[in-house]
Amino acid sequence: MCGICERIKETKDGKNLFLVKELETGYVVIGDFQHFKGYTLFLYKDHVVELFDLDIETRAKHLQEMTLVAEAVKNAFGAEKMNYECLGNGEGGAHIHWHLFPRRAGDIENYGNNGKGPVWCYPMEKMYADSNRPGTEELEEMKAKLLCELDKLLK
Repeated sequence: MCGICERIKETKDGKNLFLVKELETGYVVIGDFQHFKGYTLFLYKDHVVELFDLDIETRAKHLQEMTLVAEAVKNAFGAEKMNYECLGNGEGGAHIHWHLFPRRAGDIENYGNNGKGPVWCYPMEKMYADSNRPGTEELEEMKAKLLCELDKLLK
């Protein structure tokens, strides 16, 4: 079972503390690490590797929902720009999932190109530092903010 499938099983079992909301095609979850405040993932519900493996209607719905999640993240966390990534060849496994990074000026502390560039320019040991894990109270606040914005957009 891939890492994303494991997270989805955890979610279905009611054990994913980072879950914000279930949508038709995927699960909205706050990222485990929050150097980029509001970092969120959108996990496709089924084990599918490529977007082109989805039928046209499902793909359109999934992309529409992912875009809606990104807008909610922007609104909830005050992003200046959103970064979208659908990688699938890392530790999480080959499974459609989106990394939605709210970006702000200087958020990579002048690493590479005067603080601008992709999130992966930021040192991994800093991005994944324990200090970037939200505590229980912070996580609940973040989830509530994002859920509020999602619900506004879904009406």
